[in-house]
Formats: sequence, structure tokens, C-alpha cells
Amino acid sequence: MSGAVCGSGGHWRTHMLVLEAVVSEGLRTETKAEEKMSQKQMKEAFVSNHNGTSVLEITQGLCLPGLCILCRGLLLVLSQRLCSFSHTPRTRFFIDFVFLIVPQVTTLTILSSFVYLEYLTVIVFGAGLFYQIYCRRTCYARMPVQKILEKFLKISVESEYIPAISCFRVINSAFTAVAILAVDFPLFPRRFAKTELYGTGAMDFGVGGFVFGTAMVCPEIRRKCMEGSRFDYFLKSLYSVRPLVFLGMGRLIIIKSIGYQEHLTEYGVHWNFFFTLIVVKLITSLILMFFPPNKSWIVAISITVLYQLALDFTPLKRLILYGTDGSGTRVGLLNANREGIISTLGYVAIHMAGVQTGSYVLKKRSHIKDWIKVAYCILLTAISLFVSLYIVQVNVEVASRRMANLAFCIWIVASSLILLSSLLLGDIILSFAKFLIQGALVPCSWKLIQSPATNKKHAESLVSEAKRKKSSLCLITALNRNQLIFFLLSNITTGLINLLVDTLHSSTLWALSVLNLYMFTNCLIIYMLHLQDKTIKF
Repeated sequence: MSGAVCGSGGHWRTHMLVLEAVVSEGLRTETKAEEKMSQKQMKEAFVSNHNGTSVLEITQGLCLPGLCILCRGLLLVLSQRLCSFSHTPRTRFFIDFVFLIVPQVTTLTILSSFVYLEYLTVIVFGAGLFYQIYCRRTCYARMPVQKILEKFLKISVESEYIPAISCFRVINSAFTAVAILAVDFPLFPRRFAKTELYGTGAMDFGVGGFVFGTAMVCPEIRRKCMEGSRFDYFLKSLYSVRPLVFLGMGRLIIIKSIGYQEHLTEYGVHWNFFFTLIVVKLITSLILMFFPPNKSWIVAISITVLYQLALDFTPLKRLILYGTDGSGTRVGLLNANREGIISTLGYVAIHMAGVQTGSYVLKKRSHIKDWIKVAYCILLTAISLFVSLYIVQVNVEVASRRMANLAFCIWIVASSLILLSSLLLGDIILSFAKFLIQGALVPCSWKLIQSPATNKKHAESLVSEAKRKKSSLCLITALNRNQLIFFLLSNITTGLINLLVDTLHSSTLWALSVLNLYMFTNCLIIYMLHLQDKTIKF
């Protein structure tokens, strides 16, 4: 009898131990889930509720990459005069990475408060390189500076390729790639993050700059895909957005399935930037069926003004901010994605402004002095827009990425034009340096022609055709060639790093190492594709 009791007591203790183990395992599972949820919420809070920085600070940061690219070109010219080490693809990749990527990483992180020191360093370095080139010039060695400048202004360039546009698109892509990962680390200044409601953040420009840069090289400017009826042309536009549909849906499914952190007020519950690009492409294609590209400025101004009037005098602004019921509801497709859907109007206006800029810049010009006038006009337009931005922000409404209002559109266009003008001026200075050194080659720069080309086939180029092909091996050309793949690759690797690394508690040294390795890997993959002469298309 006592044995039976003891046996039953043993079974009872066994059951209790099993029950405790099950409960303990369940509690551990719940704790892990809570930790995971809290980690997600912490990351979402880390990138939310920011007010941005000043327009001046962002403008200063935008012009720095143009100076770095100019220094990179001057270094290549001087190195070709002294030795030939810069001709290998491996060395060119290293130089391009150091001058294009590293400055953007440091400017957005550890040197964000020392922009003027960066400018001073780059300007002194560039001036030193230019002085050495001038002293070692192989052309017009005994001619005074004034006579050299007179001859330079008569020189012609190949007008089919505009290096400044390629550099604009690559700078914006590289900036976006750095920022989307850096924002998750503590060393990234919170003032550079995307703004919550009003203000201008550095990351806010990345979105608008991408739309502007894409518009400058859209097929409508070059009259591609516009043959046939308007219906056929629109069908081609529908066909061209397939990759964006794939990317947008893929991102939505992956983000929702793995529970990745999201900034809800950026685009909404389901919307993302790829969907914005799709809608912008289709709307602008419809508009350009009836308006010529060189009249796009009329459409851009009309859309922004009417949209701002709607924000001010209709319930549209209240709908964006608080939903249809006024309490921030996310029930229904419109309420769930109201920021992304309605702000598309602003991006359409930015796109049309980019089309206008592209149609002006891509006009055929031969002389350097014509390009000096172009750079001057774009710079003057940018300054005028910044003045307009100040007036609008004081008297109408402060810039808002969330609504893509009038002030936001003006800011994006003005900042894009200031970057483009700085790149054009850099190209002109670099062309003068190449003019002084016979046979100098710089990837992603103008090809100089000795005399005005009355007959394109008989125009005497300063470099041979074989050297031209060799000079195309550079990181800028590679990124411009596979820009969409680079953007997709950056998004994927950013997600993987966020899943594997505790970004919120990373040290400065560790964060810098991860950022540089991340950019180095992505750039190297794109560069290898370029070396193999491959363009990835969907």
C-alpha cells in the first residue's frame, strides 16, 4: 500500500516537473516574442518623430560630392602625367570608392558637424592638384593664361553624353544607399532622418532627388517609345513599370511576412516608394502625350499650386493627417495608405520639373562656352527657387515630405538644380585640366574635340577610340548603368544587416566598419557586372 502511494507520489512529481517545463518554455517563448516586438518598436521609434535640419546644411552636404568627383578627376589627370598606375580597373575602383562613397559615409556620420572643415580640405587638395597639372602641362607650355583660356573657350565637346546627369543620379543613389542603413545606427544624426510632418531632412531629399534624376533621362525627352498612336505609347509605359510592380509587391510581402520595422506615416500601411514611382510614371506619361517636354514647367507649376490650394482650402490636409474620421483611422485602403497615395501629386510635379530640366540640358551643344552659360542659368534658377522657398515657407506653409506640398516641391527642385550646376561647373574645370594635358583620360567626363564639329565623322578627337572604351571602366558608369539593381541590392543587404546586427547599440567604430563594408560589397558587385559588360534588366 505504501509502495503504491510512493509510486503515485513519484508520478505526481514527474507530472509537476513536466508541467513546470512546459510553462517555463512557454514563458521563454513569450519573453522572446516580447523582446522581438520591443526591438521592432524601438527601431521604429528611433527613426520616427524627427523635425529635420536647415535647408542650408543639406545644400552644403549636396555640393560636397561634386567637389570630390572633381578632385578624383584631377587626380587621374595628374597621375596619367606622372605615371600610369590609375589605368588598372582595380585601382580605378579603389579611387572611385574613396572619392565617391567614403566622403558620403563620413559626412552623414562622424563628420556631420564638420562640413566646413571637409570643404576646406577638399578645396585645398583640389587646388593643389590643379596647380600641379598647370605646372606640368604638355599643351601651350609657354603661353600666358589669358591666351590659354581663349583657346579653351573655343574647344568643343561631344554633346551626346552629359557627365553631370550621370553623376547626379549616382550621387543620389549612393547617398540613399548609405542613408537607409546609417539611419538605424546611433552615429547617424537624427536631424538627417526623414521628417515626421514638417521640416527638411537629408533623407527627404533622397526620395525627391531620385524622382527628379529619373525624369531628366526619361524616354519622352529623347522621343523614344513615342512612335505610333498615343494608345500604343501608353501601353509601352504600362509595360515599362513591370519591374516596379514586382519590386513593390515583393517588398510589401517580405516586410509583412518577417515583421520588419516600418515607419507608418512615411507612406502608409501597404504603400512604398516603388508604388509611388509606378503612379508617377503612368500619370506623367499621360500628361506628356499632350504636352511637349519643353513645356513641362507649366504643368509642374500648375500641379503644385493647385495641390497647395487644395491642401489649404479643402479637407485634403485633414484627410492626410487624420484620416476620413478625423481620429487617425487606418481602416480602408485610402485611410491605410493616405500619405503615399495623395503625396504622389507632389512627386508628379517634381517629375515634370525634372523633364523640363532634362529637355534643356540635353539640347545639343558643342562649345564649352555654351555649357558655361547652361551652368550659369541653372545656378541662377536654383537661387531664384531658394528665394521662392523662403517666401513660401514664411507666408504659406513649411515644407512637408508627408504631404509633398508646394514648399517641399520647390525645395527638391532647387536642391537638385544646385547639385546639377555644381557638377556642370566641375565638368568644365576638369575639361580645362584635360585640355592642358594631351591625351588625358577621365572616366565619366566629356570627350574634348580640337575643332568645332562641322561633320561629326571627321571631328578630330583628342583621344583614340580604344582609349575611350578603356576610360569607361569606372564606378560611376557602373552604378549609372545598373541603378535599379544597386537600389534593390542596397535594400536587401540593409534588411539582412538589420536582422543580424543590433544596430541600436552599436559602437561608432563598429557602425562605420559595417557601413563601409556594406557599401564596398554592393559597389563591387555592380562594378563586376560592368566589367563583364552586363546590364541587368527585368
